[in-house]
Amino acid sequence: MEAAARLRYLRVMLNSARPVGDLLREWRHRRRMSQLDLACEAEISTRHLSFLETGRSVPSREMVLHLADQLGVPLRERNLLLNAAGYAPLFPERPLADPALETARTAVDLVIKGHEPYPALAVDRHWTLVARNEAVPFLTHGVEAELLREPVNVLRLSLHPGGLAPRIANLAEWRTHLLERLRRQIDATADPVLVELMRELQSYPAPRQPKSTRPSAERDYAGVIVPFELATDAGILAFFGTTTIFGTPVDITLSELALECFYPADAVTAQALHAAAATRAKQG
Repeated sequence: MEAAARLRYLRVMLNSARPVGDLLREWRHRRRMSQLDLACEAEISTRHLSFLETGRSVPSREMVLHLADQLGVPLRERNLLLNAAGYAPLFPERPLADPALETARTAVDLVIKGHEPYPALAVDRHWTLVARNEAVPFLTHGVEAELLREPVNVLRLSLHPGGLAPRIANLAEWRTHLLERLRRQIDATADPVLVELMRELQSYPAPRQPKSTRPSAERDYAGVIVPFELATDAGILAFFGTTTIFGTPVDITLSELALECFYPADAVTAQALHAAAATRAKQG
């Protein structure tokens, strides 16, 4: 059993053996909420909430889901709460290739393909590459083959010394941005696989100072975005990214899927990407 799968299995076993009250209290602490805060948000008494957390009262299925909603608990973890309270899981988890998710997969493909000639990709909750368009290999040219072997972890590919890191002109800035984003994800989900990934990424050599060779005037993005600057044969290309998620999903797989789309931050980058797309078209 691979390490990630083993961690998930142990996590399920440990959580399923814990009372639902302990799990609710843990999520409340993680959200930095007092009993009074949560009771007010859930419109229940603090006495009732206290009884639920200590096990003096057993929550109904509806109450488990209601409190999970107020706490912003991810769907995967809501199933664990239901299981701990003695109820069947509510939210299914299907592979993206499942026929039931065909419409969603079509939407993902349309967005990613339609974003060309600019790079776009889809990742799961552990930043594993799920799908990409034809512009992505233009950026990953020259990285170690091992990092491109499935399953590809996008954060590892970005920050590993054998990956994109040596060519990221503003590595210190971009590394800080990615690690902070991962840290927020860990705070939101408490996923042990992401905790291990964070430890791994932090163990990589960190740049001592920004490497960007662009004049500050050329790096003025109005102070509202963190650029991704990559050294290529066409020069240093600059991007800004957007993240798209599915709204109101009730399937775990969809709730954890994110589309990462990159846009050119300047005319030079746009021209280089269009030129690369034209070259691919000529090559068939």
